This record gives sequence, C-alpha cells and structure tokens, in this order.
Amino acid sequence: MLEGSILQRLVKGRTEPETTPLNYGVYYKNTLVALCHALEDFILTADSGNAAPLVITAFQRGKWYLEEAERYADLADRSEQIVIMASPEAGFHEHPTSQRPNVALVDLADSDPVAQEWHLMILSPTYSAMVLCQELSEADYGKAGTPSNDLERKFYGFWTFDAALVCQTVELALDHIGQYNPVLQAQITEQLTTLRQRTPTQACPDAATVGRTVTQVVQYLQTSRDDLKGSLAFRLADDLDQNLVSNELQAFLRMAQLVDLIDPINPLAASEVVALIDMMGQLLDLPAWQIQRLRLAGMLHRIAPMADTSTLVSEAPSCPLVAEVQALRLMPRMRAVAAIITHQNERWDGQGYPAGLAGDSIPLESRLLALVAEFQRQVALTRHRQSTAEVDPDPDATLVSLSEVLARFQQEAGQRWDPKLVEMLGLMVMGLQQGMSLPSIPTRITLGAGLLNPEVADAATVFTAPVLS
Repeated sequence: MLEGSILQRLVKGRTEPETTPLNYGVYYKNTLVALCHALEDFILTADSGNAAPLVITAFQRGKWYLEEAERYADLADRSEQIVIMASPEAGFHEHPTSQRPNVALVDLADSDPVAQEWHLMILSPTYSAMVLCQELSEADYGKAGTPSNDLERKFYGFWTFDAALVCQTVELALDHIGQYNPVLQAQITEQLTTLRQRTPTQACPDAATVGRTVTQVVQYLQTSRDDLKGSLAFRLADDLDQNLVSNELQAFLRMAQLVDLIDPINPLAASEVVALIDMMGQLLDLPAWQIQRLRLAGMLHRIAPMADTSTLVSEAPSCPLVAEVQALRLMPRMRAVAAIITHQNERWDGQGYPAGLAGDSIPLESRLLALVAEFQRQVALTRHRQSTAEVDPDPDATLVSLSEVLARFQQEAGQRWDPKLVEMLGLMVMGLQQGMSLPSIPTRITLGAGLLNPEVADAATVFTAPVLS
C-alpha cells in the first residue's frame, strides 16, 4: 500500500480488536464501476424522508469524473454534500455539475498517493456504504506489465456497509482534504459533526435495504458480464468474468456479515455455524463438494428472515419469494445454495415451512443446516445469559449448556429434527465436551474457491426437493 494513502492510513490505524474484518479483494475497473453504481443507487432511489448523505469520492483523474458527471448531478440533488478528489484535467472544473453549491472539487497533485486510489464514501444516519481501493503498482502487475486496455486495470481493497468504519475513513479523507483546502475541511467537518449527532453509534442499514442494494450489485455485475460475452477486445476476458463472479459472491457475504454485526447476542453466528457444519460433515462422511456448499449456505443462512415453524402449512403448500433468497438465485451457481437456505425451516414431521416437506423429502443439506444453526443459536443465547448474570460464572457452565441444549434437540427428534442427525449432533457434543476444538474455516479461501469451479457448483445434489422459482 502506498505510504500516506487513505487506505494505508486506515489499515495502519486499526490497532484495537475490530468488529468487522477488512476482507480485501482484487477488482477490475468495470467491477468497481458496477459496485459503485449499485451503492450510489440507494441515494437515487431512497424515499425523500431519508437523510441526505455526505459523499466523498476519489476518481484518480478528472476525465473519469467527467464520465460520471451527469450521474453526479442527480446524486447532488439528493445529497447534503459531495466532495470529489482527482487530478485536474480539461473540463474538470467547467462541467455544470462542478458549479453546484454542494459539489466541491479537490485538485490532487500527481505525486499524491490518493491519486492512485479509487474511493466512494457514503455516510448518512440511515445508509452508509464505502468502496476503498488502490490501483496495483507496475511491480504488482508482474511480467505482463501495466495493461494497455483500461478494463484490465486492477485495484486492491475492500467495500463495506459498516457505518463506524465509513465514518473513520471520512475523517481520514477530511484530514487529507485539509492539505489542499482547509476551509472546505472545516465546512465538511461541521457537517460530519451534525451527521454524527443524528447517527447511532452502531448504525447500519437495515436488512431490507442491504438486500435491495446487494441485489442491485449483482445485477450490475451480471450486466458487465453480459457485455463481455463474445468480446475478444482484450486478453483477460475469462479472468475478468471470474472476477465478476467472485464479487457477486462477496456481495452476499457482506450482507451476511452485516446481519451478524448488528446482533449483540450472537455476533459470531455465521463463523460458528460454518465450523459446526464442517465437523458434522466429517462425521457424516459427506463428499468434499457437498461440505463446501454447506459451508457457503452456513455463511449465508441468516440473510433470509426466520419463519415461525410452529405454524401449520396449508394443504397445498407453496414457497414464497423471499427477497433475500431470490437475490441468491440471480447467480446460477448459487441456486443450489438458495434451495438449501429456503428449506431450512422445514420439519421432519411435515409441519414446517415453506413447502411442508417431511422426512427424507427435505433436502439433507437443509436438515443439517437447520439443526446446526438452531443448535448454535441456542448455545449462543445460553452463553449470553451466563455472561450477563450477576453471579460469578461457573467454569463448567459451558459443558452444562451444551448438554442442556442437546437434551432439547433429543426431545424433538422425530418431530422437528431428523433422528439420525440428532444422533450425530450428540457425538459432536460429546467430542466438544472432551476438549475437541471447532475447526477454523478460512472463509475467504474455502467459500470462494469452490463456487468459482463450475464442476463443484453444478455437482449433483443428494436431495429430491424441487428447486423453487
């Protein structure tokens, strides 16, 4: 990372344990364009009652801003303030959008490391999002050298919905802006102070907002992929296509990460469920491709609202179009995962939701995911109650809570749960009580690699439940 860049300063300043990890990735230029457009679209489509955001961007060069200037005129209509950092070029200051009172331009020096970055920061009390990236250096490109085709340019960084992280980065950007325009820095700092007073400490967009935004991200990325089909214009078309698929997956993982982030009782749900799935998969001797897919379903299982499984289904059950799960179906390689998540509320006795499937007609992967996810949730809830109790915690309380939770599942075996899977759960609990550690699952590697392999993604499933449209 370039010394003095906003990305480098943010990473360098993160010395305390952080709630949200910075999941870095490599993005081609058109991937970033699609991603930024999707995140910006919330501003353009939000209800008038939503607070106008503060928007800070870094476009590298003025000509890239000019390509987006008309769009930024629309964004300015709905924003409190927009600040654009870029190396000045002809027309940069003359464009009508630049003359708007709430649009400010910052001319970056050619030697400024921020001139090598691509940033989008959106901060408001109801919606915050950010893209923070830095272009690869000539050395990073390796033997192939700096690409001649603009679409082949690569950027390293991350994106997030974490409002606290966006706010921290905005402060760094304002400090950098102050080197060029102290008056503008003071003005934006005052606006930031007002925003902070109206923004909760842990403010994050709600699940519905994130769901809409992630769906838009995937649609933009897929449009970019469609534009590449049949194109022989540049040599890395296949690599770029894979990069777009990877970032579609990242969009869903960001959604799942946010669900955990805003849950004070169970903030480790996804990672713990994935670890438990891995252990159960090994006990059941499942094939590697199936465990791989289950891990991904475990990471994403909370993006769909949990249903009331005590409600009886109708005689002619049907599966509703849950928006968050439907978003998964936009990716052909995610349709099997979407089916797993959709059926996680089915019951062994057929009294579940959404299709009223019973026994072995319920997808095995859905049965396993439901069992493990509910077990983890109940253990986490018990753990939270123990940690907030006024009495000193019992050192053996964890073992006791595992046994108590397991007993509940054993009572519901044959009704809510698959009896054979409950037996496997008992073996896993026994191992945990004897000191067995949960496996550590490196999600960025294991969850992405299999999905990008069509042979794994399209592997035959072991269940017969219909894939819902």
